[in-house]
Amino acid sequence: MKKSSRLIALLLTLFVVATSAILDDLPLDDDDDLELYYYRRSCPKLEKIIHDKVSAWMKNDYSIGPALMRLHFHDCSVRGCDGSILLDYPGSERMANASKTLRGFELIDEIKAAVEKVCPKTVSCSDILTAAARDATLNAGGPFWSVPYGRKDGRVSIAKEADQYVPMGHEKITDLVEFYQSKGLSIVDMVVLSGAHTIGRSTCGSIQYRLFNYEGTGKPDPSISPKYLNYLRRKCRWASEYVDLDAETPKKFDVQYFKNLQNKMGLLKSDQLLYLDSRTKPLVGALASQSSLFRHQFAASMVKLGNIQDYLSADDGEIRVKCSKVNPSK
Repeated sequence: MKKSSRLIALLLTLFVVATSAILDDLPLDDDDDLELYYYRRSCPKLEKIIHDKVSAWMKNDYSIGPALMRLHFHDCSVRGCDGSILLDYPGSERMANASKTLRGFELIDEIKAAVEKVCPKTVSCSDILTAAARDATLNAGGPFWSVPYGRKDGRVSIAKEADQYVPMGHEKITDLVEFYQSKGLSIVDMVVLSGAHTIGRSTCGSIQYRLFNYEGTGKPDPSISPKYLNYLRRKCRWASEYVDLDAETPKKFDVQYFKNLQNKMGLLKSDQLLYLDSRTKPLVGALASQSSLFRHQFAASMVKLGNIQDYLSADDGEIRVKCSKVNPSK
């Protein structure tokens, strides 16, 4: 490892230690109103219900795990983590172009129904989605973290906002940095959370432009290694096909994603750009060589992601009885 990479690794380690100390003192922020033991008395079976449901679904369909992580990210990207992505009506975020390939709604509905039986009108859908994303990560071999609870469900969900705000994999690094910073997340969080692409898959339609006609040149993206390019061209003849985000270890939560970037094997354009930009390349190198560092910081960054509460609506939210629709007016 080069001297600069070792320095970045040291600084990142210190960042993780400092972040861990903050996490030990949760609740994180008086303004957040989130607490680790929020449902200890009102719904003590919540964690077990979520864990059992996620485990059962992932046993039958492993891909639902990364799908839940992605669903959680999309939710928090618009109006904060308020369950707005779960609302199902014409013009909602769920109907946006950015949401077309999202999955996991049925599982969240199933968890919510089970929770309502034992703790009616108590647990928000946004809390359930946040915890489900954590358990999905754990079931995929990733780290565990304690989820602070107390989120409320938003009553507003607008498709145009999802299409405007949610990153789709083709953004420039500067745009991504600005997006993450607008949510109170750092450049370290951005790179680490991108590591969620160590598992999961993407539609071929989202990358075909990189394979055949990059930026109108009629040629492939030169940042893709020739061997990987040949593989992707064979795999992605049809836009409707799926391809693994990590071609080497697609079902293992590890640092191979970062190693792939070093080998010009980033599937999405924004993935590969992380290793081409001077602001993020050293972080990629540090994480690629330190699995424990990645796991610790991923947990810390996921807590920060789940705590985003930048609601744009004037109300304070509600506890939905059904996650797909707002409660009836009284």
